[in-house]
Amino acid sequence: MAIGAFDLFSIGIGPSSSHTVGPMRAGVMFVDEVENRLDFGAITRLEVDLYGSLAATGRGHGTLGAVLLGLEGNAPESIDPAYAHTRVDQIDADRRLEFGAAKTLVFGTADIGMHPLTIRDRHTNTIRFAVHTDPAAADYTGKELAGSAPAHEAVYYSIGGGFVERHGQPVDHSATPVPLPFRTGAELLEICERENLSISDVMWRNELAYRSPEQVRAGLLEIWQAMAASIHNGFTAEGYLPGSLRVKRRAPEFYTRLVTRETGGTDHADSMDWLNVAAMAVNEENAAGGRIVTAPTNGAAGIVPAVLFWSLRYLPGLDNADAKYTAVIKYLLTAAAIAVLYKERASISGAEVGCQGEVGSACSMAAGALAELLGATPAQVENAAEIGIEHNLGLTCDPIGGLVQIPCIERNAIASVKAVNAAKLALYGDGTHRVSLDQAIETMRQTGMDMLAKYKETSQGGLAVNVPEC
Repeated sequence: MAIGAFDLFSIGIGPSSSHTVGPMRAGVMFVDEVENRLDFGAITRLEVDLYGSLAATGRGHGTLGAVLLGLEGNAPESIDPAYAHTRVDQIDADRRLEFGAAKTLVFGTADIGMHPLTIRDRHTNTIRFAVHTDPAAADYTGKELAGSAPAHEAVYYSIGGGFVERHGQPVDHSATPVPLPFRTGAELLEICERENLSISDVMWRNELAYRSPEQVRAGLLEIWQAMAASIHNGFTAEGYLPGSLRVKRRAPEFYTRLVTRETGGTDHADSMDWLNVAAMAVNEENAAGGRIVTAPTNGAAGIVPAVLFWSLRYLPGLDNADAKYTAVIKYLLTAAAIAVLYKERASISGAEVGCQGEVGSACSMAAGALAELLGATPAQVENAAEIGIEHNLGLTCDPIGGLVQIPCIERNAIASVKAVNAAKLALYGDGTHRVSLDQAIETMRQTGMDMLAKYKETSQGGLAVNVPEC
């Protein structure tokens, strides 16, 4: 198992992990490659091409701006969202890009080649970068430079959740072996039984292969702090989301009504309302390009934090800071262990398997993690995760206008409620159930492979074509 909690939960900016975070990281990776091979001062021209889903919905997903920011050396985990928005506008206004923060090139979003109907074999989210050093290329304004070979070029795949692979470089899964490796739910349950461990304990031991106990705790608490900040920012940021749909941010009004009527009790309806508003707050922040934690993606970023927010608010025994910190760590480790199964055995990319791979996997992660907080056995946790995905199978990714707004924001709220229900259903049983999590994940993978491309983050089917943008 080479994938850890800090790969699956990474801090970045919205609105999309595969279309914003991944392309920005790819831009940084390309700059690093060029720096090791060429003199920046000799570069005369830059080429960028987006293929497949990145081109089909890239404008609405912020891909073009993310690529430019990455090529200027900005990393998604550290860039200020406010700076990101203004800097892209400035690049386009001046048509000047600071490549690697060292070389000024004539380039803007209008110079990016868009190829929505061209699908590369490895993944539909494909980016090609190239730089030229030919002096004759300096004033060339076309998308392609005939007769001049690039001094360096590279192709990257943004495979979901902010993960990026480079063409021609196989992913190395051999580095830093973990003590309790697993790739299937069955293997995970066998380890739990053999070692007498909970699922979060298994993940904890594996994380210690990379970090000290203090670093794991601090890192997970930092992840939760970023998640909590996205919730609270979403509670107060009023107005309309960017883009042609003019979607009003509803979480602030919803939040104000809840605070006004709150009695301090544990009314079930109130608790579900807090769950809904927390999920919507995160995804409205995401749609606005705010700071978000992939969980496991940006499009599904509201579910895992909303269920944790709800848990800390309503579960008994979490009335002091130490208990809350312990719950946060246990919850995030369990969610990460479940996410490993999806990443290893199927996909978390909406462009690859539809929204079942994003919202479906996030619902499964939150359901299993909540079950562990509720005292479930590993078998019950696995059952909760299975229920969470089983009832999201076949979910399509059909964002209207290529924006991560409709149906994405409400879909996160609905899936958060599903996750709580899935955990409770699992706890009614003893962990014995007919459909295993492995079988459900394999079904998701097969369903995604059978799903038409128009339902996989291209905005060419479903709600995207049946609801007018304006």
